[in-house]
Amino acid sequence: MTIPFEKIKARLMANPAVKAEYDALAPEFEISTELVKARLRAGLSQAELATRMGTSQSAIARLESGQPLPSTKTLLRFAEATGSKFHVRLSAA
Repeated sequence: MTIPFEKIKARLMANPAVKAEYDALAPEFEISTELVKARLRAGLSQAELATRMGTSQSAIARLESGQPLPSTKTLLRFAEATGSKFHVRLSAA
C-alpha cells in the first residue's frame, strides 16, 4: 500500500520540532526552486547550462539541490548564463 506524500508530510509537520527544521530550510528551498525555474525558462538542460558556465553537469545538479548554498558570484554567473536578472530581496520577518 502506498501512502501519498502529502499525507506523510502532514503527519510529519504535526511534530513541532520537524516543522521548525523544515521552516528553517525555506531559504534553501526557495533558492534551488528559482535556479531550476531560471534554467527551464532558458530552455537549457543541466549539461547545456554547465557548458555555458564552464563547469560540470554535476555541479549544476548540486546547485539546484540547494546544498551547499551558492556564492553570490555563482548566482551572478548562473543568471548571466540563463539570461536572467539576479536580485536580492529581503523582507520583514
